[in-house]
Parts: sequence; C-alpha cells; structure tokens
Amino acid sequence: MSESETAANKSLVQEFYNQVFSQGDISNLDRFMRDDYIQHNPTRADGKSGFLEFIKGFLSLGPQIDIIRLNGEDDMVYVFFKCTLKNGHVNKVCDIYRLQDDQLAEPWDIIEHNVEGVKSRNDNGLF
Repeated sequence: MSESETAANKSLVQEFYNQVFSQGDISNLDRFMRDDYIQHNPTRADGKSGFLEFIKGFLSLGPQIDIIRLNGEDDMVYVFFKCTLKNGHVNKVCDIYRLQDDQLAEPWDIIEHNVEGVKSRNDNGLF
C-alpha cells in the first residue's frame, strides 16, 4: 500500500470522527462504513445496523472527543482520544480500524473507563 493510500485512510478516519462522533451526524455513514462491518467489541452487534444502535446510545451521553493522536500504516488506522461525557466521566480510549475499499471494515477498541481522579504512581499523566 502506498503512502498516499495510508494518508487517505487516516483522512477518512479523521473525517469520520469529526462528523459522526464530534458533530453527531450519521447521515453519511454509507460513505464511511461497509455494510458488512465486522465488530470486535463483544457488547455490540455486527454491521452498520449494529453501529447505528451503538452510536445513538453513545451520542445521548453527550460525548466530547479530544483526539490526542491519529496515525496509521497501510490499511490500519488508530485513534487515541479523551472522551468526556456530559455526566463528567472521562474515558481514555484507543480505537483501531482496518479499512477496505476506502471504508471502515473492522474496529477494535480499548477503553479505560472513568479515569477522572485517578492517582498515578508517576508524573506522566494519562494523556
């Protein structure tokens, strides 16, 4: 895969986060996501319909997404971000995507819930 294809994949994921997670606009989901989206989170259903079920509930929590780092190689892109919910809970999240044919094909997520007030054994910070 070329550097330009990697850059295009990163750009698509950035736009997906801006539009869907930050603005709550799911009107262009067909552009971003494959119909046969393969979900690796055991609490969510496969496919675009599974994502729609998740995102509607998630958006009702009033998330504020602050991307710390977005990077990728070839068909894999990761997004490391701080997610602050309207109830004050702060989650540390890393989402990893495989893209296929210029669309999201598979996600994996790693979530550290409710990190506000966590006391660290060092001075490195959570983000």
